[in-house]
Amino acid sequence: MRARQRLIPVLPRLGLGILLLSFMANTSSADSTLIPERVSKTARERVDAGTYQTLIFGVVVDGKSEVIAFGKLNEGKSPDGDTVYEIGSITKTFTATLLADAVLSGRFNLDTPIEDLLPDFKIPERSGKKITLEEIGSQYLGLPRLPSNLAPKDPGNPYADYDSEKLKAFLDGYQLPRDPGAAFEYSNLGFGLLGYALAQSAHTTYDALVREKIFQPLGMTMSGTQFSETMREHLASGHDETGAPVENWDLAALAGAGAIRSTINDMLRYLRANLGVDHTTLADSMKYAQRPRRDMSPNMRIGLAWITTATGVTWHNGGTGGYRSFLGFDGDTHKGVVILANTATDVDDLGFATLQDSAPLVPAEKAIVVPSSELEEYLGTYKLADELLLKVFLAGDQLFLQATGEQAFPIFPSAKNEFFANVGLIRVTFTRGDKEAVIGMVVHQHGDHAAPKLGVTGTPPEPRETALSPTTLQDYVGQYQFSFGAILDVTLKDTRLQAQLTGQPAFPIYASAADKFFYKIVDAQLDFERDETGKIIAVTLHQNGQNLRAPRKSQ
Repeated sequence: MRARQRLIPVLPRLGLGILLLSFMANTSSADSTLIPERVSKTARERVDAGTYQTLIFGVVVDGKSEVIAFGKLNEGKSPDGDTVYEIGSITKTFTATLLADAVLSGRFNLDTPIEDLLPDFKIPERSGKKITLEEIGSQYLGLPRLPSNLAPKDPGNPYADYDSEKLKAFLDGYQLPRDPGAAFEYSNLGFGLLGYALAQSAHTTYDALVREKIFQPLGMTMSGTQFSETMREHLASGHDETGAPVENWDLAALAGAGAIRSTINDMLRYLRANLGVDHTTLADSMKYAQRPRRDMSPNMRIGLAWITTATGVTWHNGGTGGYRSFLGFDGDTHKGVVILANTATDVDDLGFATLQDSAPLVPAEKAIVVPSSELEEYLGTYKLADELLLKVFLAGDQLFLQATGEQAFPIFPSAKNEFFANVGLIRVTFTRGDKEAVIGMVVHQHGDHAAPKLGVTGTPPEPRETALSPTTLQDYVGQYQFSFGAILDVTLKDTRLQAQLTGQPAFPIYASAADKFFYKIVDAQLDFERDETGKIIAVTLHQNGQNLRAPRKSQ
């Protein structure tokens, strides 16, 4: 499941016969005969550079299948066809297949309102329009990416305790900002709701439903939303984009959005079935789910979860806290690929480049160590377009890039003036003038885009940081709970305050005055409130035009 980090959650990512497939692809750490050489070379270089701990590919070309693995697991051995990874939002295509199966069997129509499957739930509607199964499946439902009452007890496993009662409570109080069907908006919440509703209508759980309808017919014996003992024994431990180990994600009520764990052998079975190489009882349902129905962007259309590019690739990707995945295929060329990684760095370009020779492939990059004093040369604001500024700033020893209205992300030096990001295939080259001063940058993403550096008079005003004593900073330490359930945990690390919203990383906050703080990583401010005795009793978060107050929890 791919969920963008935000300081605030978005407010207004049948009986089938059993057919066991007999194929099993060989796993190899040598050169592949089916993966293009440039893809193998880049994958190997990225693993050597530490971008990923392991990568494993499953490729289908003209009915032939092959598995190739790169890297070593924690215990020093190579991954193989039975190594288990989290597949994240590729789970949505399984949920879409379940929906297609239910429609083709006559249980529902695509225009059936989701509320018909959940009579005990109050589903929001707008202008008299109800959210239908098709609108959820095509991400035109009007619900946000995540529910605002997602407030996990364990931030490292953010969906584990989000149960059906919390889902029901959120939907009961939510008001749609637009009519269902009006616009595309990627929603993990929507597909979680769809998976839950399909299971409830069948009087079972999502895990049991997907196992009966898909895993068993395809012979996917090492897949599930929960770990079997054998799956856990074969697990590739997950890592964040810096390589640090992270927890696995468990999804409760929202399982249909991203809960599945699987292996490359099992995912090859799923890929071959979707590509039509292996004839299964799921063939009609898979084709029905894949068929493009609505525009997603100028160059992409969406069916039921599945996305199709203008060049004919049908695909979906996925990501959790410590994993990334990609599954795509081109029916015209009879090629397909699935890629699993146990590091939270995108693999999409490797997938597209496997399928199409014209697809761009970013060279491997290895971060070098640059003293923060040298990184300060790059700080400033750069103008990419009239209303699109790029801000470069330091947080600790890490350089960040932030576009207008977007969340900042880290960029890593690979050489003098050269930086890369682990998201969006973004590369940045800083340019210098005659006196070696940094005068601009070139952003390399879908072409090369120059952005001159603005002078002091051309940059938007920013809060000026004010130094507060450690004793004063200690006053703000504590937990503050918002009405939607999330907790803002303010802590003091060395001489810097950090604030962490439930389910998200901790970010440094900077004082502009007593009781007033601001973030650099997003456009947001915190105002702390005192009572008549001078004790801090609440904080108000200002972001995106909203002012959200959170009383301090008693200590």
